[in-house]
Amino acid sequence: MPTLIVFCHLRWDFVFQRPQHLMTRLAQHYKILFVEEPMHTDGEARLEKMEVADNITVCRPHTPIHQWGFHDDQLPTLQVLLADLVPAGEEPVVWFYTPMALPLLQGLKPSKVIYDCMDELAMFKNAPKQLLQRESALLNIADVVFTGGPSLYQSKRDRHANAHCFSSSVDAAHFRQAQDTAISHPDQAHIAHPRLGFYGVIDERFDVDLVSSMADAHPEWQIVLVGPVVKIDPATLPKQSNVHYMGQRTYNELPQFLAGWDVCLLPFAINDSTKFISPTKVLEYMAAELPSVSTPITDVKVPYGDVVEIAESHADFIAACERQLALTPDARATMAARMREVVAGTSWDLTASSMHALIEGAERSNKVERFFATSQEAVPSTPDLVAVAHAG
Repeated sequence: MPTLIVFCHLRWDFVFQRPQHLMTRLAQHYKILFVEEPMHTDGEARLEKMEVADNITVCRPHTPIHQWGFHDDQLPTLQVLLADLVPAGEEPVVWFYTPMALPLLQGLKPSKVIYDCMDELAMFKNAPKQLLQRESALLNIADVVFTGGPSLYQSKRDRHANAHCFSSSVDAAHFRQAQDTAISHPDQAHIAHPRLGFYGVIDERFDVDLVSSMADAHPEWQIVLVGPVVKIDPATLPKQSNVHYMGQRTYNELPQFLAGWDVCLLPFAINDSTKFISPTKVLEYMAAELPSVSTPITDVKVPYGDVVEIAESHADFIAACERQLALTPDARATMAARMREVVAGTSWDLTASSMHALIEGAERSNKVERFFATSQEAVPSTPDLVAVAHAG
């Protein structure tokens, strides 16, 4: 079984999303080594390995270096820690979720290089200044490029000859459990109805002012927010008594929360960090057959605007939630039928299978060799990467 090395900016045990969905399925074809960003640890650098599923090993570097992520200061140490990751002579497939890890390709002698662009990371808060340069190099080197939605595909398609759009998919059976209201999570049992819920990472993409406006406009609405707060000051979050923070929960708990909600929310801010997002949760909400309201995120509005209500302003969003709460049984049945049609057209199993076929069919390019030719002695610096990006 060939080895697949994955460099990811997200930790395996963080929110269960695209990388985890794909890797748990691709593990039937590959022995997967999932390399996370380093964690700061005093003392000698080491590589922690954890078996998290069949054929999936999480590799978590621990270093005494204070810089976060795949920072330049981390690279020499990481290259030493990863030097024996695969047996001598083996040529692994190497998969990138973050271009910041690109210099670590040196010494791995990959058979194929894959870039799964699930987000436009350069537009996120605190993005490293080298990210765009390294992405240019990665797009030049990669044998196959996947994108996490149609907006990203439009952004990358002219920059790579073998780019393919794979929007976020859904494990329908998992989220269909939410149709049984009896499984509603006990931690929300004390919360009255109507319940309007959101789960996911609460960060700069989350419109805190919108949620606060909802809570003020309808004190009787109970807004349930499930997920970790990241990169924003918790003090800026809505404090109304009808806003309930449930914290980060496991993937298995999500259908239980959905089972107790009346309306699902996609309250994303409209800013640079959301310009290219393709939220996984939109199809999960549909599998639960719950009415949903979203701000005008392109990758929600364009493909799903006939089944998810789209609201441009805060007032429109609140009015849309009012309409969804007031749906008649016949209207809900019609909506649910349309949701079933949409969900039936996709699955993570199908997505992973299609990706695997494209990887198998891709021809190895000589651009990888040229990359090594410019970086044989040391981890490449940013100028070296820029040179590779413009080669050929």
